[in-house]
Amino acid sequence: EVQLVESGGGLVQAGGSLRLSCQASGFTFDDYAIGWFRQAPGKEREGVSCLSRSGSGSGYSTDSVKGRFTISRDNAKNTVYLQMNSLKPEDTAVYYCAAKAGPLSRLCVLDPPDYWGQGTQVTVSS
Repeated sequence: EVQLVESGGGLVQAGGSLRLSCQASGFTFDDYAIGWFRQAPGKEREGVSCLSRSGSGSGYSTDSVKGRFTISRDNAKNTVYLQMNSLKPEDTAVYYCAAKAGPLSRLCVLDPPDYWGQGTQVTVSS
């Protein structure tokens, strides 16, 4: 059974930090590009940061989080992380981990993932 299980969400004040984790199982993790998406109330889901199968390079990050969020992965642990610094109230959303077989390509901006996690809530207070 394929599973992507997120953790690390919560309530934080503006300017604070959180680190999200996503534990994968049930598939060959390093055959998949991986990413973080988010959906705020009343808005469409958007790609936040995505990373290649090997984790080399900086991957992709949407403009609004560049310089604040960092995606990384540990293929030995089948885990992907999202370090979020300098959080803003507009970062409030449910954050989802997702995976897609093959190269990074356009995972964050166009290509639909193969698998989704259940999501974790991040709330940033002003």
